[in-house]
Amino acid sequence: MNIWFIPLIVAALFAAYLIGGILYFNATPKDKRITEPIISQYKAEEIGFRQESGLLLGRNWVDGNHVEILENGDEIFSSKFDAIRKAEKSITKETYNYWGESIGTPLAEELAAAAKRGVKVHFLMDFVGSRKADTEQLRIMEDAGVEVVRWRQPSWFQLSRFNHRTHRKILVVDGKTAFTEGANAADDWYFDEENGGFRDYHYKIRGPVVNDIQQGFSENWVAATGQLLTGADYYPVLQEQGELAIQVTSSHPREGQKKIRKMFLYAISSARESIRITTAYFFPDHAFLDALAEAAKIGVHIELIVPGENIDQAYFRLASKNRWEQLLHAGVEIYEYQPAMYHAKLLIVDDKFVSVGSANVDNRSFRINDELNVNVLSREFANERIEHFNRDLQHSKKYTIEKLENRSAWEKFAGFVTQILGPHL
Repeated sequence: MNIWFIPLIVAALFAAYLIGGILYFNATPKDKRITEPIISQYKAEEIGFRQESGLLLGRNWVDGNHVEILENGDEIFSSKFDAIRKAEKSITKETYNYWGESIGTPLAEELAAAAKRGVKVHFLMDFVGSRKADTEQLRIMEDAGVEVVRWRQPSWFQLSRFNHRTHRKILVVDGKTAFTEGANAADDWYFDEENGGFRDYHYKIRGPVVNDIQQGFSENWVAATGQLLTGADYYPVLQEQGELAIQVTSSHPREGQKKIRKMFLYAISSARESIRITTAYFFPDHAFLDALAEAAKIGVHIELIVPGENIDQAYFRLASKNRWEQLLHAGVEIYEYQPAMYHAKLLIVDDKFVSVGSANVDNRSFRINDELNVNVLSREFANERIEHFNRDLQHSKKYTIEKLENRSAWEKFAGFVTQILGPHL
């Protein structure tokens, strides 16, 4: 054998090991998950729903909270920066994306200023999601005393975690005010829709449930650093700030805790009248599709808003459409948002149960990423979100079964190829 072939063989074997390991660890379930249909005895408005969902998802509902809805970048970041400037004790932040001059730099400067005045600041960002971060932005924070952790750096010797990301979006100030939902700390959320910005929402939360959101941050902070944050600076005694009952649902798929998926399936099974869903990426498993189709067949009115041609990952839209046929035949109404990339994440059941947070309706959020959602039981809050949903619906085009069947041969083929990669998307 020619000696020059030896390095090629070694390289080929190593590449096969890497690719095979990644496919195996990301495509195969770590444990048994829900595959059988869920039959819920309770509607969302019944006390049994609240009790049972608390037990099944591992966190009780907390009363006495207030939620302010923030819309698109200007409202979202103005409110966040204002809260950071008023911080006195602590700031904890977790995000997937962190980059850009318009958001990344001002955020670094605000967190650095807080640290300089004595506030304890902890910033956990996903390694892959922050790959475009400027080293100067990181230096500004670290020099001021901000604890900055870029978590889960991919490595060849940890293939089982190669594709696992933290996708959570959490900001907690003084343990009293929390922000969460879909907006990352990146420039895509800074610009308005006419200039390429993403369509998104965020939520400012005050009340006793903030302790649960802080605990959600603490889960990953401990995993990333080994440091447990304790004391009144992080967990003060909180007074009621409103009338909303809220439940926090966090998911750690790598540890077998696929609670986000369980929460979605349980809520869908409780639907008797309507389901509204918005998501940036729609690629759920077949059991999830069956649950939606069965709900539609028994008369539940289901509306789904997804991105249109402005989606930031065009291949995902191609793959997603190959999952729409069953839903469209069952009567599910699917709409594509037109003006901009649609990044909002929302589930509303029977105008009573609302779930918002970081989770998309896809394999990554259900099985791979760390996610955090907040669930709200309130007709008043649901009606507020329905108003936003209907407004977004007015800027969306309905996708029909005829349009799906009349796709070009190339689009059908591309959808087939990309959906093969679905378990890894």
